[in-house]
Amino acid sequence: MSIGNGMGSDGMTVRSPSSKASSNQRDMEDIELGSGRRLLKAKDSNIVELAPLAGGKGDSSKLVSSPRGPMSPSDKDSGSAMKSLIASTMYSGCSVGMVLVNKSLASSYNHLLEGDLNILLVVFQAVAAVICVEFSKYMGWVEYPQFNFRTAQLWSPVNILFCGMLFTGMASLEHNSVPMVTVFKNITNIMTTIGDCILYGASVEILVIAAFGIMLAGAVMAARNDADVTQTGLFWMLANCVCTSGYVLYLKYATKSVKLSKFGMVFYNNVLCSVFLFPVTLINGEFSTFLQTKALHTVDYAVKNAFAGFVGFFLNFASLNCVAQTGPTTYAMIGSLNKIPIAIFGYVIFDNAISEETWTFISISLLGGILYTIAKLREGKKKSAAVLQHLRHNDPSEKAHKI
Repeated sequence: MSIGNGMGSDGMTVRSPSSKASSNQRDMEDIELGSGRRLLKAKDSNIVELAPLAGGKGDSSKLVSSPRGPMSPSDKDSGSAMKSLIASTMYSGCSVGMVLVNKSLASSYNHLLEGDLNILLVVFQAVAAVICVEFSKYMGWVEYPQFNFRTAQLWSPVNILFCGMLFTGMASLEHNSVPMVTVFKNITNIMTTIGDCILYGASVEILVIAAFGIMLAGAVMAARNDADVTQTGLFWMLANCVCTSGYVLYLKYATKSVKLSKFGMVFYNNVLCSVFLFPVTLINGEFSTFLQTKALHTVDYAVKNAFAGFVGFFLNFASLNCVAQTGPTTYAMIGSLNKIPIAIFGYVIFDNAISEETWTFISISLLGGILYTIAKLREGKKKSAAVLQHLRHNDPSEKAHKI
């Protein structure tokens, strides 16, 4: 017997699934007796009384029974922490993998081009991700509704901000050095944290502020020998900060407000990305460059782009899940820490030299990451202690004190 997660004004709703998946399942009816008790009555059986609901009338703060016994707040916190850890690890792994795949594409084919195909590659990979999610739906592995223009309108700000982030990021790299762009990426993380506090009421511990401050200081130290900034470069970097921070913050709102499964969000994200970005490739000449470069019309190039789209499919899901499970601040921190494994893998796989400044940034970023982890662990313990205190205040029984 399992307890459903619907809450009515009079308490929790109890559902009893049939023990056998057969065509003659018996319908069960809820009969309320009052005082937090319910009866389940089968149309062709006797009435069986259940134990009182743990929460009483409309109180969801009490312990909830499960087939394995009462679930304590510490159990819930452990489950939430595990989900956050899994979501963060998935996002980090997919993000690093995506960068390495694109790095492989660039190192293999860029010498054949006059210019680059950065935006067209995003379109190719978005189309591949749509094919992946549609195939999964066709096979019955995932489920989401058919394309709807109203849903697309609600989701479109995510893609508009993403496109803005993409364009301003490219312009920033064109007018500024990589170390200076890294400095402003860390400023973006601070802006995202402030926005998370203002818009969503997130609490920020002093250790979190210290972690971001240390990482920003590390980026500044790494850029100390290459700190020239022009007015044009500064404009594009600030625009990138706004677009990136807005993208992450709105993504959290969209994942909560748009009634879609995560795979439905992946579908709309990549469909709209293709629609918005493909015309850009026609305007800037990337699509014509691709058509004119016969060396790219190979099975190898197509397979590598398809694989990149496959990785992008998982990255989309992992990004949405990470924002939903952990919040914009943690998402931004993971994005900064990802530069560490990317630099190390780049050195091992592609023989990219790591400068002294980069090693300095890596070391200081690791320290910031450790501080952030400690802050989040402390925050989790405080929340768990607050829930236990609330339980003891409302239910001073010995059972509540032993949780």
